[in-house]
Amino acid sequence: MKMYGNWRSAAAFRVRIALNLKGIAYEEVFLDLDAGDQHKPDFLKINPQGAVPALFDGDGPPLTQSLAILDYLEETGPGVSLLPEEARARARARSLAQVVACDTHPLYVPRVRTFLMEHYGLPRERMLEFLRNAFTTGLKTLETRLSTEPGTGRFCQGDAVSHADLCLISLWVGTGIFGIETAPYPTVKRIAEELLALNAVARAHPLRQPGAPAS
Repeated sequence: MKMYGNWRSAAAFRVRIALNLKGIAYEEVFLDLDAGDQHKPDFLKINPQGAVPALFDGDGPPLTQSLAILDYLEETGPGVSLLPEEARARARARSLAQVVACDTHPLYVPRVRTFLMEHYGLPRERMLEFLRNAFTTGLKTLETRLSTEPGTGRFCQGDAVSHADLCLISLWVGTGIFGIETAPYPTVKRIAEELLALNAVARAHPLRQPGAPAS
C-alpha cells in the first residue's frame, strides 16, 4: 500500500495506527502542507479535495477520508479487528469516532484556520480561540460519554482498541500542539496514555514522522 500524508495530519495519524495494528506494510509519501503541496495539480488528480490521507491499494483510484479508509482496512485487511462484533458496541465505537472525525477535527484543519484569517480578517489570537473551542467541545463530549457510559473499559469501547481510540488519540496529540488544557478530561487522558504505550501507536506518532519538529 502507498499513502499520501503529512506528519501533523490527525487523519493520516489514525490510518497509520490502523495499518500498524493490522501489520500491513505501507509506504507513506509526505506532502508539505505549509508549502501547498496538497494544492498542486499532480496531487489534485489524486484527491480533488486537496486533503490527506489518500491511500492506494493495488490498482484503482485512491481511498480518501480517514473513516472510510479505516472501514476498508477493517473489511479487507488482516490482523486484529478494530471494531467490535456486537452491533450496538460497534455502533458506539463508530459514534465516538465520529465525535472527533466528523464534528471536531474539521473545525481546526489548516484550510479553516487560513480562511478565517484571510477572508474574515480574524486576528490569529481570535482564530486560536475558535480552534480551542472546537477542541474543548470535542473533549468535553468524549469525557462525559466515556466516564458515564457502561461500554467504556480499558479503551473507548471495552478492552480492545477500536476506531474510536484511533480518533481519540489523534485529537489528544493535538492538544499538545495547540496548548489545550487537558486536566478536565481524566478519562480521556487515561485512555490516551494506554494508547501511547502501544508500539503501533508510538510508531505512528506525528512527531516521529519525517518533517516533524524535534519537539
